[in-house]
Amino acid sequence: MRHGKKDNHLGRKVGHRRALMKNLAQALIQHKRINTTLAKAKALRGYIEPLVTKAKSNTTHSRRVVFTYLQNKEAVKELFGPIAEKVGDRPGGYVRVIRTGFRQGDSAEMALIEFVDFNEVYNTGDTDSKKAGSRKRRRRGGKGGGAAEATPATVAETMVEEVEAPADLEEVVADASESDAAATDDTEENKTEA
Repeated sequence: MRHGKKDNHLGRKVGHRRALMKNLAQALIQHKRINTTLAKAKALRGYIEPLVTKAKSNTTHSRRVVFTYLQNKEAVKELFGPIAEKVGDRPGGYVRVIRTGFRQGDSAEMALIEFVDFNEVYNTGDTDSKKAGSRKRRRRGGKGGGAAEATPATVAETMVEEVEAPADLEEVVADASESDAAATDDTEENKTEA
C-alpha cells in the first residue's frame, strides 16, 4: 500500500527523477519561466520553493545546502542574488503554474511555470495596492461586511439602473417571442408533412 506517499514519481526511478528536478530547477532559475508538462511543473514547484525560502537567508550554510540540490554555481549565484532580493518580503508562493493547453504530439497537458515577481504583466497593479494597504489581511468568515458598506447613494444608483433595464428587456422579449412563434410554425408544418 502507498499510504501517505504523495510525490509524483513521473514514471522515473529515483536517480532519474532527481536529475530531472535539478535540471528543471536550473532552467527555471536561469530563464525565470519555462514550459513543461503540468505534472513536471507541479513537481518542480514543490522542489524549488524550499530552495527559494532557503535563499532568503544568505549564509554560507544555506548556500551549501542549496548547492547540494542544484549542483550549479551560476544557478546558486542567481538564486541568492536577484531572485532572493525580489522575493525577500514574500512569505511563500514564489512560483505560479499556468496551464497552457495540450501538446499536439501526445496530448500531454502543458503548463508554464514562472517566478511570480519576475512577471511585470501581472505585477503592475499589485505594487500600487501593496503600497496603499501595507497591512496584512486574511479572509475571515462571520462578521458580515457586505451590507454595511452599501451607502444610500449606491443603493439609489442601483435602483435607477434597475428601472431603466425593462425598456431594453421588452424589446428582447418581443424579439424572442417572434422567433419562438416562427419555430413553432416550422414544427407544425413538419408534423403535417409526416
